[in-house]
Parts: sequence; structure tokens; C-alpha cells
Amino acid sequence: MPAIDIPTIDTERLTLRGPRREDFEEAFAMWGDPRVTRYIGGKPSTREEMWSRLLRYVGHWDVMGFGFWVVREKSTGRFIGEVGLADFHREIDPSFGGAKEAGWALAPWAHGKGFATEAVSAALKWADGRFGPERVVCIIDPGNEASLKVANRCGFREFARGTYKGEPIRMLERLPGAG
Repeated sequence: MPAIDIPTIDTERLTLRGPRREDFEEAFAMWGDPRVTRYIGGKPSTREEMWSRLLRYVGHWDVMGFGFWVVREKSTGRFIGEVGLADFHREIDPSFGGAKEAGWALAPWAHGKGFATEAVSAALKWADGRFGPERVVCIIDPGNEASLKVANRCGFREFARGTYKGEPIRMLERLPGAG
């Protein structure tokens, strides 16, 4: 159990709550699916990589006071994916300059239903309330049209293009007052 009380956020259709050990198998199934990782790292995660991700998520909340939530469908409790904010200290140019980085990944069954936009919007609203309006960034593979649409709907605009770990990326930012 993390030392910090991770907030739970309810939207019309979703519940965002802190990651738990019992989420591991569902999250591993998602991150092990090539449809999910096609634009995020390019390869399915191993159990070891998923375990590290889960611990990184919990650690973010404990150390930084923000992090990733597990997203579940409110009516059924079904695992939808993960959404949140992080500071991954990416070695990237241009640097993010300490800005929080938004990220999201959804199980394939949940794609195309508006869940990502709903969850990302809720996470950003929480961050604005917790930290005040501030710049938030994200990186997206140029071929990931669905995520680019989510980012656009949530107020992100491209500010640079580059590479990360040898792969092309688009860098987007959401400036204070956007959304």
C-alpha cells in the first residue's frame, strides 16, 4: 500500500483510482497486447517490465504527489487502462523543463469509445485543481492518429518534433488555460 492517499476520480462513465497489486494481471494483459504497444515502445511488455511499471506508478504518487491511475468502467468495474501524469526525466531534446507529462494507454476493447478523452480530461482537471494551471506535455508517435486526436481534444498542441530512443515523436504541450 502506498504511503500517500491517491485520489479517486469519478466521471460520468469512469472511475480513476490508484494502482494496486491486484491490477497486475489485467494491466499485464493490456501491455502484452501488440495493438497497445504498437506506438508505445513497439513491443509487448514482459511480466518483469509490467511489474516495474506498476512499482513506478505507485512510487510516483509517493515521491511526486501525482502519477498514473487505473481506469475502470464505473458501471461494470471492467479494466479500461491507465491514465496519468509523470516526471520520467526523459533524455529528450527539447527538454520538458520540469513539466508534468501526460500519458494514457487503453485496452483494445476500450478504443474508440471516448474513454481516453474522458479520463485524460479528468486527470488534467485534477492536476489544475491540485497544482494550479501549468504547462503539461506529452509525446506521441506520429502514426498514432487516435492519441493525437485525444491530445487535441484535451487542449494539447504540437510544439516540436524529434526522436526518443531512436523513434520519431511529436511533442505536444497544453499551456495554462487550455483545455
